[in-house]
Amino acid sequence: MKITGLTTRLLEIDPTPRYQDRKIPAGRPKVWRFPLITLQTDEGVEGHTMAYAPHGDGVAIAEILAHVYLPEMVGEDPRNSEALWQKLYRKQRHLYNQTDTMLGALDVAVWDIRGKAFGQPIVNLLGRFRDGLPCYASARSETYTAEEFQQEARQMKAAGFHGYKLQVRDGPQADIPRLRAVREAVGPDFPLMQDPNAMYDYDEALRVGRALDELNYLWFEEPMRDQRLLLLRRLQQNVRTPLLVGETLRFSEQHLALHDGAFSLVRGDTMYTAGITGLRKLMAAAEVAGIKCEIHTACTPLIDVANLHVACAAANTRYIENHHPIFRFGLKNDPLEPDAKGYVTVPGAPGLGVQLDWDWIENHTAKVSSAGQR
Repeated sequence: MKITGLTTRLLEIDPTPRYQDRKIPAGRPKVWRFPLITLQTDEGVEGHTMAYAPHGDGVAIAEILAHVYLPEMVGEDPRNSEALWQKLYRKQRHLYNQTDTMLGALDVAVWDIRGKAFGQPIVNLLGRFRDGLPCYASARSETYTAEEFQQEARQMKAAGFHGYKLQVRDGPQADIPRLRAVREAVGPDFPLMQDPNAMYDYDEALRVGRALDELNYLWFEEPMRDQRLLLLRRLQQNVRTPLLVGETLRFSEQHLALHDGAFSLVRGDTMYTAGITGLRKLMAAAEVAGIKCEIHTACTPLIDVANLHVACAAANTRYIENHHPIFRFGLKNDPLEPDAKGYVTVPGAPGLGVQLDWDWIENHTAKVSSAGQR
């Protein structure tokens, strides 16, 4: 079996439901164009993947994958996923403008083909550890008032979710009252998380971190830039709440940081951690280091299904993140939708194990392009 080419469909999504008032902020794309990428082989077995798009980068990513990465893949056997990953990872050394997400997106398609070729779901090829995981819900808006956060947190708890994450980032004076209000709303033991998306400086992070200690939050995610390991190490020494770090580190940097003592938990997903192969390697390294790897949602359906496969093949992760419903599209019988008890189950069909909703896809496709041998 040899890789021959790929086809990209640009799927257009109306982003207005993502925003609380349905008004798109200035500078944000009016339409999201998510690349749906189909990797083709000479035996007719195809692998599917997607790439991120809400920042207006979907079209450019599709072009880069087709013209920079695909030529290295044509003629390679996708069943040899490790050899292909190593080849692309070596190429990544010289692609100064690109991150490991490019390799990550293509690696998911390679594993989808590999699973189909062997007639097994990806989780079985990795070595199944469990069949599913509990979900926590991320707040559907970052701009809620304290009362709106309280209402949604209560709703998510009642719906069976196993935790609730806020992403408030307006500074300690504005954020701490909302963090406290949510704790009051859900009781002392329900898992809560805070993720300011690296918008604090050290003093702000310390102040919020000590409030999270008092409020018994489960983790403090990306309080500052991931690259500021010295300050993160100092912060972790001065707060009890575990720091969850690593979302914006490159694959090699994540591994180095595991032994730096700057955090208690590491973040990874199959998009920015260089694919299923990369995330699996990070989770194994984290397990050896005694650190849990909490898997991030990629807000991209096929990538998040890949996350679920990897999570179910490892022991050192606790949750699947459930983000805004706008990021779940194009799939039939969506495995990312939790059941009444707040659990998701890994698909059992070969490869990613999902059914693409081709009617929906055709109705939302703005452009189709192909590259490679036809």
